[in-house]
Amino acid sequence: MKPWVNYFNMIIFRLLPETSCFALKRSLFRFAGAKIGKNVRICSSVHIMGCGELIIGDDVWIGHEVFISTTSRVEIGNYVDIAPMVYIGTGTHRIDAKGLHSAGEGISENIKIEDGAWLCARSTLLPGVVIGKNSVVAAGAVVTKPFPFSRVLIGGIPASEIKKI
Repeated sequence: MKPWVNYFNMIIFRLLPETSCFALKRSLFRFAGAKIGKNVRICSSVHIMGCGELIIGDDVWIGHEVFISTTSRVEIGNYVDIAPMVYIGTGTHRIDAKGLHSAGEGISENIKIEDGAWLCARSTLLPGVVIGKNSVVAAGAVVTKPFPFSRVLIGGIPASEIKKI
């Protein structure tokens, strides 16, 4: 995405009604370089930042106050629902036990959310995560590793598979 274009998008977003003007919002993100599918509904309080690649499939809902930080690639499949206050971030740091800062070298890893997944409120997806087809990430879960399996409920801190659904 083009960070300078997206900066202006975020200003415009704040002026738009929260749950309408979806076609305009899609157009603004496409102009910034994101690949946005059909019937994507993005709330105005969503914050998307970074210079990485953003791909969103068809019929996706991105709820209130979702934060997406992309320094590499975030890929969201078709029919995905993202509830309020979800965090999706591709960047982190290696721990530096000997340096002046514990946050050492910066690293980025892609995130993929497959078709039909549901990310419940306040869940967190960290770098390198894969959420399988039609899987559910429970409210408040912190996902630190890939769960590429279809139809599983993932929850906890750190997240683990709770059961098949």
